[in-house]
Amino acid sequence: MRRVLRRARDGVALNIDEAAVALTARGADLADLCASAARVRDAGLISAGRRGPNGRLPVTYSRKVFIPVTHLCRDTCHYCTFVTVPGRLRAEGRGMYLEPDEILEIARNGAALGCKEALFTLGDRPEARWPEARQWLDERGYDSTLAYVRAMAIRVLEETGLLPHLNPGVMSWAELSRLKPVAPSMGMMLETTSQRLFETKGLAHYGSPDKDPQVRLRTLTDAGRLSVPFTTGLLVGIGETPAERADTLHAIRRLHKEFGHIQEVIVQNFRAKDHTAMAAAPDAGFDDFLATVAVARLVLGPGMRIQAPPNLVSRAECLALLGAGVDDWGGVSPLTPDHVNPERPWPALDELAAVTAEGGFDLVQRLTAQPRYIQAGSAWIDPRVQAHVAALADPDTGLARDVNPVGRPWQEPDEAAESLGRTDLHSAIDTEGRRSRTRSDLGDAFGDWESIRDRVGELAARAPERIDTDVMAALRSAERDPGGCSDGEYLALATADGPALDAVAAL
Repeated sequence: MRRVLRRARDGVALNIDEAAVALTARGADLADLCASAARVRDAGLISAGRRGPNGRLPVTYSRKVFIPVTHLCRDTCHYCTFVTVPGRLRAEGRGMYLEPDEILEIARNGAALGCKEALFTLGDRPEARWPEARQWLDERGYDSTLAYVRAMAIRVLEETGLLPHLNPGVMSWAELSRLKPVAPSMGMMLETTSQRLFETKGLAHYGSPDKDPQVRLRTLTDAGRLSVPFTTGLLVGIGETPAERADTLHAIRRLHKEFGHIQEVIVQNFRAKDHTAMAAAPDAGFDDFLATVAVARLVLGPGMRIQAPPNLVSRAECLALLGAGVDDWGGVSPLTPDHVNPERPWPALDELAAVTAEGGFDLVQRLTAQPRYIQAGSAWIDPRVQAHVAALADPDTGLARDVNPVGRPWQEPDEAAESLGRTDLHSAIDTEGRRSRTRSDLGDAFGDWESIRDRVGELAARAPERIDTDVMAALRSAERDPGGCSDGEYLALATADGPALDAVAAL
């Protein structure tokens, strides 16, 4: 522990083993760890030029409305009260999904109160489990739940001006591509990389196909490849070990290092809820939670925004979280409840500002995407929502302006694609030649070179791929008589890839 605390004081990122040790810090060791994490946080905010005119650093939040598109889900997480079943919805007189008018009413009321974020939350692919969900979508002409979410995000943009933040669970590359043009940011909690919690009967994620850590990591990877500003995080106290928790933090760190797209990491403490399989499980201990926040800061570094939900802790605990490296409170709503934790109301914004000031910080409103992504423009924010974002963003800071949202049209940009880099090559390349050895946005286009080097090493270490037998037979036939192959053999050669294509080219 002494070595780990010394490295933390030096501001060194902790490796997995060191992080696992640090997670067990208590008493004076925990106070030392938190102080180191707070220094790292402060250094990052100062380096980013975030100090306010009064000399204090900001802690951000997003004023939002919570839109529970549907409470149906195909998963059965053992701690969740957000999800229900069709029979209960019918008994309560509710539909399988919120209707468009219900969604827009929530958004309009939020806009009138100065909210700027519309958080779309829902269960994973309910139509895959519930015929009632499939019927509801079919009757309204939607192929899937995500198609409905996309349509409603566009209506919220056009009719209210609120910025959608989409949290629909696991998404494929194609689904992320379809949703990026209608939302400045998206999110999905990684929760844990523990395969044990997913594969062992009776544990938190057993029987929930979308909680397979490998599936969730794939969504995070695809979001990075598509340059989607993405929120993720971990859930503390659902049965994971310190080593598994440390591994979760490092998985997030690796992904962000490769793609730079993780805009904030939520560290959320488990709270047991009645009528769930884990109702008798103990809440996450606060010291355990506090140590996790501090370790998250030390693993993820000064540039990451570390978020903790203020409605899941007391006022005194909020102050302790500020002292452990938190610099974002996440979404807070003056209108809608936290439908995921309905028993824990949001703090009033005046109260949150007061406790933040007591901790030595200014409470500052941001938008759904963190400032650096907004200021980077089309590299991260799709052109189709850039005007909506610009209407609410301070151009100097990327934070929220003190205005109420107003709806504006969502449409394809006038130009099919924005021209980046040199656009005069057709006329100047022969006379001027190249002006630099590499393209100007090399780092943004190709990511972190160390990560690429590691990935190349992984690929090189794999066993060589074998050539399919049909391609091998076609190669032998072509070697004997290039003009005498059958149609099937020519087709096998024409569709070869990987090592088989190399063999065709060599022939």
